[in-house]
Amino acid sequence: MARGNRQREIMAAAERLFTSRRYHEITTDGIAAAAHVGKGTIYRYFKDKDDLFFQVATSGFDELCDLLHRTVPQGAPFREQLLRACSEIPRFFERRKQLLRMMQAEGDRMQWCSEPMQARWAERRRKLVAAVAAILRKGVAEDKVRSDVPVDVLANFLLGMLRTRGRDLAHLPARLRRDELIVDLFCHGAGSPGANRGTR
Repeated sequence: MARGNRQREIMAAAERLFTSRRYHEITTDGIAAAAHVGKGTIYRYFKDKDDLFFQVATSGFDELCDLLHRTVPQGAPFREQLLRACSEIPRFFERRKQLLRMMQAEGDRMQWCSEPMQARWAERRRKLVAAVAAILRKGVAEDKVRSDVPVDVLANFLLGMLRTRGRDLAHLPARLRRDELIVDLFCHGAGSPGANRGTR
């Protein structure tokens, strides 16, 4: 079996286990059994259980970046790009609820981790923020997005909204989960649609 495939199979098995039990209940022996590999094989790819958990959690950032690059039409107007991103990201979170929980758990844990580990986490997350910020930069150029706030800050706000939609809002009526509603809330805020929105 190819090296990359074996690593992905271990990570997939670990993702299933990490989201079905408490972290301290999972052993590398259990992960090896779930992945149908020897325990020593795990250590060819991962330093320890913490490293495996970290790599599974941060793989979510990479997958989301790939998803945006594949699905957001590069030459399209800003609103079309934003709608596609606001459609694809929550659907990814809905499909991969287990991975989303791991990403959140690892993100919360980062405040207690070493500086090098925090830097690795921030670097992986920064790629996703940059992918979203690129869309918002187009919105600034088209005068659809305010230019007085850095686009990476706006990208973090938008990603927070999309995580909330994917994680907490599945029970709401479909009309409240529409992609267009998320885009409108992001671009215009939560004020009444009839209220004066100022200059934008």
